[in-house]
Amino acid sequence: MSKKLINAIADMKEKEAVSIVEEMVKNGSSPMAILDAVREAMDIVGRRYEKGIYFLPELILAGEMMKKINGIIKPEMEAAAPKGGRGKILMGTIKGDIHNIGKDIVTFMLEAHGFEVLDLGVDVPFEKFTEAIRDFKPNVVGLSGFLTLAFDAMKETITAIKNAGLRDNVKIMIGGGQIDEKVKTYTAADAFGKDAMAAVTLAKNWIGG
Repeated sequence: MSKKLINAIADMKEKEAVSIVEEMVKNGSSPMAILDAVREAMDIVGRRYEKGIYFLPELILAGEMMKKINGIIKPEMEAAAPKGGRGKILMGTIKGDIHNIGKDIVTFMLEAHGFEVLDLGVDVPFEKFTEAIRDFKPNVVGLSGFLTLAFDAMKETITAIKNAGLRDNVKIMIGGGQIDEKVKTYTAADAFGKDAMAAVTLAKNWIGG
């Protein structure tokens, strides 16, 4: 069943993917098994995009499928999560970068694990991050960026958060295709994650639960 779900998502068969997830939930499949299948499918979608097989419409459709699947399994995940939620996380793709697939996967996984996530979208200026930190009061801020140009924008965003007097209030994690330990040090982030599950692990370690 998981293989069918992977193929349905990767091949852009939205109705089939939703139907499979509904059947898996009905039959008692673990939400984590469904999440693993979704993650594997999105990896395929990402590779097809990089090879020029898929384009923006396919990425948007994949994102819509993730949202629908998240809506189906979220009650199951929330039932297993600590009461009151695990904490707040602010997500966004930094200024100058419009890639959203990685951010959407991380957001999907965090919400599925019981975190309250505010997603600011893509091409987000640092002013919007600082405003959202004041209003939303997150425990963790996640900065996404796929392009190498994202490194400077991440550094500028974290510097702006510090200059606004908000740096001590939040942990900051960064992620994206080219992110590594050197970039983490350059941007002054607290940590980086190689994939969505790494982001979930970081959030759990920082917030608890």
